[in-house]
Amino acid sequence: MNKVFVSGVGMIPFAKPGASAPYHVMAAEAARAALQDAGIDYNEVEQAYAGYVYGDSTCGQKALYGVGMTGIPIVNVNNNCSTGSTALFLARQAIASGAADCVLVLGFEQMSPGALGSVFTDRPAPFDDFDAVTDRLVGKPEIPLALRYFGGAGLAHMEKYGTPLSAFAEIRAKASRHAVNNPLALFRKEVSAQDVLDAPAIWPGVMTRLMACPPTCGAAAAVLVSEAFAKKRGLRNDVFIAAQAMTTDRANTFDADDMMRLVGYEMSREAADKVYSQAGIGPDELDVVELHDCFAHNELITYEALGLCPEGGAAKFILDADNTYGGKVVTNPSGGLLSKGHPLGATGLAQCFELTHQLRGSAGARQVAGARTALQHNLGLGGACVVTLYQAA
Repeated sequence: MNKVFVSGVGMIPFAKPGASAPYHVMAAEAARAALQDAGIDYNEVEQAYAGYVYGDSTCGQKALYGVGMTGIPIVNVNNNCSTGSTALFLARQAIASGAADCVLVLGFEQMSPGALGSVFTDRPAPFDDFDAVTDRLVGKPEIPLALRYFGGAGLAHMEKYGTPLSAFAEIRAKASRHAVNNPLALFRKEVSAQDVLDAPAIWPGVMTRLMACPPTCGAAAAVLVSEAFAKKRGLRNDVFIAAQAMTTDRANTFDADDMMRLVGYEMSREAADKVYSQAGIGPDELDVVELHDCFAHNELITYEALGLCPEGGAAKFILDADNTYGGKVVTNPSGGLLSKGHPLGATGLAQCFELTHQLRGSAGARQVAGARTALQHNLGLGGACVVTLYQAA
């Protein structure tokens, strides 16, 4: 298997729905930025993978034709919120297997305001089984489904381990402190844990508005290359993908009567375990993590799924500030989805952008000192989870 390097990354500032350029303009800008960062022309790219969730077929072609029309394969990818990292997974496979030496990975999303919902309502929804379990375990039909999924998972953790609501508030406050130093983040205002608790309740006793990520528009991209291509072209080869795994649901997602499993806890744990095994390291060797904090509740349970702390130990992990600078592992230095924003197709590539700069030592005021090993976790319900381990060469 060929070694795969991240030679270039690009990202544009994320924006609220209605405040961004159209998807193809955002996507082309991010792609050009990644190519420029890599120091190559588009005509050197052999394949491209374009990820988005809300859009008609072949939006990837529409986006990349504005960069160049070279006749290369362009593969459109849709895997819900893990779309960007799924595209990254496919691109890495192409290079590792020797099918290509230079691949562009692109993620973008032009979203609408409000809660996520189905577009095609005249056929069975991919979430029918998820909804049935949630209806049985949670109820609350008046609450939007995504909030019921992840709020229900957080409530399950609260009931099982005695986790206080303040733990979720501390996660959101931490995200805001990190985002202050990220010029590409949507929300850069620092808030306190008390501010989060005082925000309007969208599920009393379980979730306030500030504990949920906002719908966002944006784009990000990466250029992956083989070691031979990097040497031949004199490209940077200081960050490589050391291990990667993608998982989907098992039967216990639905038959275990566990809201944490329903929102991907087991997928996350299985993918992380595979990555640690591939790389020959443990979670205690990580310096920085970008994980899927679509809700503060998911960040908390993901700490445990990734092995950053013991099961049931997330509240203590947060209280001890082991999830931020000066602690055990800095989580979401970008501000995460909670503060940076969550344009579904772009999120996985935005995480790649952040971790690449962390390992290069070029993250500015949010730099994690001495970062050498970084973990990315990107989750999509329906479901799929991609965990990627990057290391500095």
